[in-house]
Amino acid sequence: MLPEFLVEYPEIIPHPYPSKEEPLFDLERVAKTIPDTSVAEISWCVPGQKAGYTAMQSFLENGLGRYPESRNDPCLDGQSNLSPYLHFGQLSPQRVALAVSSAQVPDDAKSVFLEELIVRRELADNFCHYEQQYDSFEGFHDWAKKSLNAHRKDKRTYLYTQQELESAESHDELWNACQLDLMHRGKLHGYMRMYWAKKILEWTQSPEEALQCAIYLNDKYSIDGRDANGYTGIAWSIGGVHDRAWAERPVFGKIRYMNRNGCRRKFDVDGYIEKVLQST
Repeated sequence: MLPEFLVEYPEIIPHPYPSKEEPLFDLERVAKTIPDTSVAEISWCVPGQKAGYTAMQSFLENGLGRYPESRNDPCLDGQSNLSPYLHFGQLSPQRVALAVSSAQVPDDAKSVFLEELIVRRELADNFCHYEQQYDSFEGFHDWAKKSLNAHRKDKRTYLYTQQELESAESHDELWNACQLDLMHRGKLHGYMRMYWAKKILEWTQSPEEALQCAIYLNDKYSIDGRDANGYTGIAWSIGGVHDRAWAERPVFGKIRYMNRNGCRRKFDVDGYIEKVLQST
């Protein structure tokens, strides 16, 4: 249905008479709101519509052509980094999709990126819209709930509190690097966010605790937290939402498993850890 809906925006026709209504909210009061100062400001992302368009143009020129090969390597960080602008409405996904469609890059690069921008993003929107319990165990598929329930009493080799995880105090240097990256940069590479969330499932007492902890950390530190993509991505990692059943194993049941050795086959794990430590 893309040919029908992926079209240029119609020109805005201003209303001939100015509005005399009061503002919908008190801008002065909002401006005085005290932010959570325990979370440091970030410097790599400049806010605003103009900055969003600049970031989009930079990605079209420098990143889109190599997106299929580099998007899953956090050492290269071949992702678009447009999610903050999409999240805050400073850049429209339709505008991005139109720009990508007309970019002078191979078609396979376009299709891979548009799959993420349109299909995956709208799957997340639909999940959170139609599933009222999108942020709870009850929102998981029946097969996943049954499998996780069957493994509730499995012995966990490691158990951590939310405070220990938030402080990046696990035994796993790679996971700690993910948490530090999230805390200091306000963003976690998509592939690493999957690993990060799945290890929370492995190291907490229950799927409910894992889900609550992952959502808390993501919404507190990620600049594009509190977003359908975040909730759905965590539900995918911990509860198999939009995924299928895999080989059964302790704790995870039939939820897709990830480990450090699998990451090593994908990218330079030590290089990623060093990169994060140097920037924090």
